This record gives sequence, structure tokens and C-alpha cells, in this order.
Amino acid sequence: MLRFVKILSALAFLVSHHPSLALKNIESIIMTKNDASVLRELKETINRQKQEINILKSQLKGNKRTSTPSHGAHGGGGDESMEDIATYLKKPFYAIAFKRVGWLSIFLVSLSFTAVIMNGFEHTLERQIELAYFVPLLAGHGGNTGGQTVGTVLSALSAGSISVRNAPVVITKEALSGLMAGTILGMWVGPVAHFGMGISKHVSTVIALTIPLVSAIAATLGSIIPFACVALGLDPSVIAAPAMTSFVDVSGLMSYFLIANQVFKLFGIEL
Repeated sequence: MLRFVKILSALAFLVSHHPSLALKNIESIIMTKNDASVLRELKETINRQKQEINILKSQLKGNKRTSTPSHGAHGGGGDESMEDIATYLKKPFYAIAFKRVGWLSIFLVSLSFTAVIMNGFEHTLERQIELAYFVPLLAGHGGNTGGQTVGTVLSALSAGSISVRNAPVVITKEALSGLMAGTILGMWVGPVAHFGMGISKHVSTVIALTIPLVSAIAATLGSIIPFACVALGLDPSVIAAPAMTSFVDVSGLMSYFLIANQVFKLFGIEL
């Protein structure tokens, strides 16, 4: 009687942990084998099912770990992001202004070099006034291109999909992407300026050649600066965009006038 109770208990445990086991299979085991062999087989089956259950539990735990939010650029996860948002909402406007005004002052000084460059090429502008028409266009385009790159890199850093060790690959990819995009734009902006706006052929050529270079410079700087900020422990959300804009404006304007001088020489135009 005791042996029969043990068999029933084992059967109940097995069915509760593995419902897919058909009752007719259990009955066939009882009918064809003696009590000792049935009990032994049930114990082996129960142990095997326990192992399978443990394996499934381990796999489920592993899936939960991999599905948790990735760490951001500063090593924080989703909880830290929520903390950052809460901190920002509690911070008064004047604290935000004081935090930003220092860096903005530095970049404002660097932007003053654009006035120095314009003054240095004043003679060129006097002879070819059409060049001045496209200075805002090139500055705005450089800011747009660099802004796209900064936003892309910062988002990837915050999501944890890239890190500082991926900087060489990301910078190369963004530089080539900027060069290609600028080349495509230059191929139609130059002709539109000449045939659509009546701009001289030599100035239209300068514009068509400058846009790819400005795009490449902006994309390169836009990818370098966020990585540099993270590596130095600075806040890229405050520094990256204005730093990129300042450097791109200065370097883009210088490139514009240098290319203009060379193109004008090819067209036989004396300045």
C-alpha cells in the first residue's frame, strides 16, 4: 500500500510540472512494468523535467538581462536618464543660463575670426561682390550638416550603441558621408546659381567646389567633438553643437575664399 501511495505521489508531481505528458503513456507504463521499475522511471523523468525547467528559467533570466535599457554615453541607464530629466526640470532658468554662458562666450570669441577673415579678403569681395551673396548659405549649410552629425552621434552615445572606442570608425564614416552629400548638393547648386540666378560661371564654380569641402569638414568636426567631450568628461549636450558651429564657420569661410582665389586664377581673373 505504501509503495502504491509513493507511485501516485510521483505521478501527481510529474503531471503538475509537465502537463503535456499523456495519461495513457503513464497507464501503459504501470500496466507493463513492475512497481519498482515504474517508480525508478518516474524518478528519472521527474529529474529530467526539473533540469529542463531550470534551463528554461536560466534562458528567461538571460533574455530579461539583454532586454534592459542600454547605458548612455556617461554610463547611466534608463533610471539615470529619468534622474537627469528630473534634475533638469527642477533646475532654475538662471542656473541653466550661467552654465551655458561661459562656453558661449568662448565660441563667440572664436566666431570673431570670421570678421578677421572677411577683412583679410576684403579686396577679393570688392572685385567679386557675388561671393558675398553665398557666405550665409555656406555658413548655414555647414551648421545644418554638422548639426545632423552631432545629433546622430550624441543619440548613439546616449543609447549605448557606440562608445569612444568606436570613434575612428564613426568619424571616417561621417566624413565620407558628408563629402558624398556635399558633392551631390554641389552638382546642382552650382548650375542653379549660374543658370537660375544669373551668377557668373566662375563664382558658381567656386560654390559647387566649396559645398563638398564644407560638408566634409562639418561632418568630421560634428563627429569628433562629441567623442572628445565624452573622453574629457565634459557635457557634449552643452558644448558639441556650438563648438561645431564655430569651427565650421571659420574653417568653411577660409576654405571658400582660398578656393575662390584658385578658381579665379584658372579663369584668368585678376584680383
